[in-house]
Parts: sequence; structure tokens; C-alpha cells
Amino acid sequence: MHCDDSLSAAAMSNQFQNTSSPTWIVQEGGNSTPPPTFELEPVAVSVNPWDIVLCVTGTLMSCENAIVIALIIYTPTLKAPMFVLIGSLAFADLLAGLGLIVNFTITYIFDTGFATLLSAGLLITAFSASVLNILAITVDRYLSLYNALTYHTERTVIFTIVTLVLIWVTSITLGALPIMGWNCLKDETTCSICAPIDKNHAAALAVTLLFVFALILQLYLQICKIAFRHAQQIAVQHQFMTTSHSSSTSKGVSTLSIILGTFALCWIPFAMYSLVADIRYPPIYTYVTALPAICHSMINPIIYAFRNPEIQKSMRLACCCGCASSNFALRPRTPSVV
Repeated sequence: MHCDDSLSAAAMSNQFQNTSSPTWIVQEGGNSTPPPTFELEPVAVSVNPWDIVLCVTGTLMSCENAIVIALIIYTPTLKAPMFVLIGSLAFADLLAGLGLIVNFTITYIFDTGFATLLSAGLLITAFSASVLNILAITVDRYLSLYNALTYHTERTVIFTIVTLVLIWVTSITLGALPIMGWNCLKDETTCSICAPIDKNHAAALAVTLLFVFALILQLYLQICKIAFRHAQQIAVQHQFMTTSHSSSTSKGVSTLSIILGTFALCWIPFAMYSLVADIRYPPIYTYVTALPAICHSMINPIIYAFRNPEIQKSMRLACCCGCASSNFALRPRTPSVV
């Protein structure tokens, strides 16, 4: 997402033009001197350390979320709507990591306007889908408590499919806006802190992010109310609050606090800074606010996937699968085994 990395390419082109047409010096008597030899010094392309950090982060992000996707696909028990949404979140974060790698490649190898717009669109699509999938997971958790009796029905599966379609259609539409004209390639004074996205597009995305966060906050407050209401009903039935119910309620509240706190710390500073800043501001402020937002896609698998007991069980089975298969092959077979 950089607009000014073509300066080094232009300098290389001028150097080759100045040295590619040697002149012959003709002296009296018809003799000519051989053309002078030129030694072309290699032009070093400076790599921004920020781009290296983004590329490494994208690689780690892709590997981490690829593990989550593989576990969900190859584990038959992880087919509930909740795991489908977690898989969609992992796919969005995987796409975000690949987008960072593609952005690095385009910046230093295929630095053209259209390629830059494609890279920006891919990143917008991926991160938009990541945030919207978190909202969908929050809605799913709310429905699982609010409609506990009818949650495990076919209607929930249809609702999940429709939700995923809406998420990805919306994300792809947002990602297509830079290619459709919402960019600053023709007028760099309109660039946001994430060129080639213009300030209007960045402001619209920031406002949308703040709105989504407000919805997530409201839903989690409702989830807390429902959880405490259930705990009080159980306490009334048993005449006291058992230790297990109290600890489970406290654990649930702490989990919600971690989810909301992580999302707010990672995304809110970047969204607020996008509303007030543009490309003329010092880049260090962009780096400080953008890196936590990008790293949120590395934290998502830890919060939503690796802390889940079913996924943890699948990971243990996957890690021990080789050992179990080798032990089974070495074990002497009995008629009951056969």
C-alpha cells in the first residue's frame, strides 16, 4: 500500500538512459578511437524495515490460521455452526496474512498502479471479513444463550450460511472500492495513512469498524446479563450458589473482558487515527497504530480456536496420531483386533 516506491525504479531508468548510448570520437586521418567502457554500478533498492515486519507478520499469521482451518476441516466433530464461523474467521485472517506477503512483493517487484490497488483491495477484504466474522461469532454466542432450546436446529444452520454469504459479499464489495475509483493514485494529497486508499474511504471504514465494535459491546453486555440471570436461577433452585457455577460465571466474564479488551486495544486506536490523519502525518504514528490492528489476526486463533476444548482435543489427537499409529502397527494383533 505504498505510492512512492517507484522513485528508485525511475532513477535506475535514467541511469541506463545516460549510459546506454556511447559516442564515437573521430580524429583527423579517419581513425576513430574505440568507444569508452562504462561500468554500471548496481543500484541498491532500500527496503523499508516496516515492510519487512509486515511480511514476517503475514507469514506467521498465515501459518497459524492454516492450522486452525486444517483442524476444522479434518475433524468430523467440528462441524457445528460455531466452528464454521471460527473457520471463516481463520480463513479471513489467513487471507490477511497472504495479503501482507503479496503487498511486500508488489511494493518491491511489481510496483504498478493496478497491482497496488489489487493488493489494497485484498487487505481490505480480508480485514473486513475478520471483523465481521467476530461480530457473527458474538451473535452466535448470544443466540446460543438466548434461544438455548432451539439453537441446535436446522434453522441455525441456514442462519449461519446466510450470515457467511453476507459477510463475504460485504467484504468483497468494500475491497473492490479502491479499484472502482476510491483511491488517491491521481491526487496524492487525498491519500489516507494507508495509501492508495483515499481519506474518504478510510474514514468510511473507520466509522464502520467503530459501529461494529459498538454492536459487539452491546451483545456481550446482553450475554453477561443472561449468564448472571441463569446463575441466579440455579442458585435459587439449590438455595445457594455452588462453587462450580460461581467459578464458571467468573470465567465467562473474564473471557468476555479479554475479547473486548483485545479488540478495543488493537483496532480502536487505528480507527480513530484514520479519522484525523492523512499521508502528511509522520509515518511512525501509522506504524504504532496499524501494527496492533494487524497483529489482532494473530491473536484471533488463540482467543477463538486454541482455547476451545474441542479444538484442543483435536490438536492433541493430531499430534499423537503418528505415535498412536506406529504403536498400533507394532502391537501384535489378536483375533479381536482383526
